[in-house]
Amino acid sequence: MNCEVCHLKELEVEHFEIREVVRCILHTIIFHRALGLVRPKEIDLELFEITYVQCGDLEVEKKIEEKIEQFIGWVEKHPNKKSQICLSFYEVKNKQVSWFSKQMERIYWEHWHINLNVAQQPKVHSVKSHNSKVVDTGENTLEERSIRRASLEASLRDVLFQIIRFVNDKKEHVPPIPSREGVISFPYEITIPSSSDSAFGMDMIKRMLQTGHPTMLS
Repeated sequence: MNCEVCHLKELEVEHFEIREVVRCILHTIIFHRALGLVRPKEIDLELFEITYVQCGDLEVEKKIEEKIEQFIGWVEKHPNKKSQICLSFYEVKNKQVSWFSKQMERIYWEHWHINLNVAQQPKVHSVKSHNSKVVDTGENTLEERSIRRASLEASLRDVLFQIIRFVNDKKEHVPPIPSREGVISFPYEITIPSSSDSAFGMDMIKRMLQTGHPTMLS
């Protein structure tokens, strides 16, 4: 089976922006890959002039929030590091391993890589003027932050359009919709960096190779 991979545009975010940005991206992808009976729910972001759509499913919301919390915990332990979240869709099939036993296998058919660069919040600097008075440059900093926020909003819009283009262009690899109850037609998983960067990297490599070598589930 062909496994498609989408590398989303890298976003530079500050710590307090992680939750909204990641939530928006994950829900947008899952909404467009739900393929079940959904009850669309429009959400307005608080930090940006952007509206996106959720599936309106409590289990999906719960799973996403749990992963966001885990990701934020990782970021706090690894400051100033680029990071990646992987959302993967897969099928589960039985495989005959002997005359008397079967095993379940995961066959991945799509990977989404969400790339983030979490920057430290800039500090407000004070400098001395020619007459030795302390001058607060906070106004300049606020202006810079406003420019940065507008840039991030534009980049986030680019990512959302990138998701829509990918979904519209890449359809041949999507498996037949299984007879499965619920909003999400296919099982999915959200992978975040582990405490060991090397372990996370190896985990991603394994997933990339699983197009022809599915994961066995005991």
